[in-house]
Amino acid sequence: MRSSIFLFIVFLFAPIQSYAESYSDENKRLFFITPSNGEEVTNPVTIRFGIVGMEIAPAGKDKPMSGHHHLLVNVEKLPNMKSPIPADKNHLHFGKGQTETQLNLPSGRHTLQLLLGDYMHVPHEKPLISDKIANCYCRK
Repeated sequence: MRSSIFLFIVFLFAPIQSYAESYSDENKRLFFITPSNGEEVTNPVTIRFGIVGMEIAPAGKDKPMSGHHHLLVNVEKLPNMKSPIPADKNHLHFGKGQTETQLNLPSGRHTLQLLLGDYMHVPHEKPLISDKIANCYCRK
């Protein structure tokens, strides 16, 4: 009986973590494997995505601790973190769970950044965003 009361008290005062809060924290990281900041690249540019602490899952598959990549190309302002990530030439979706792509970029300097989206393309409660490659130079 005494152990039942103890377990009840432990359960009653245990921290409650919501499903949404469990998605992103400081132990999770989104990053580029290639290219690196300042790298000079030629077309087609191979871009490889890395992730630690979460799983890649296709769009439409509601699975805890997972999401899929979105590549932001030459985006100055991040999209609304409460809405689905736009899909256009600057916001590329990898909803099949892809972890790399090849792009043809115009000559010149470009920025690249990764943003993880959930099964509905919405950033997580605590968004998981890569550092920005602020200086990727493409030459033809």
